[in-house]
Amino acid sequence: MNNYKKEILNKICYTQLVYGRINKKLNLELSKDRIEKLISEILSETDESEFQKKGKNIYITNNERNIRLTINSFTNRIITADKLKEKTTNR
Repeated sequence: MNNYKKEILNKICYTQLVYGRINKKLNLELSKDRIEKLISEILSETDESEFQKKGKNIYITNNERNIRLTINSFTNRIITADKLKEKTTNR
């Protein structure tokens, strides 16, 4: 199952619009390079059990960082990053 995570990491891509969207949603002011590094770190450190494919999107929930990423499962484009309303635990 670890291959799924590696595949997403290797194929992730970005559009011009997503950088501004991520900065706005996460209330940050990061450069394109810093955003790509942040996304890569989130993907790398998130357990694959937190990768959920629903319809055309993949949702990746990182509770430690309180962030959920949305990626298009067909194009592997990052769509957005959202702050979770509150930290969740797997209990």
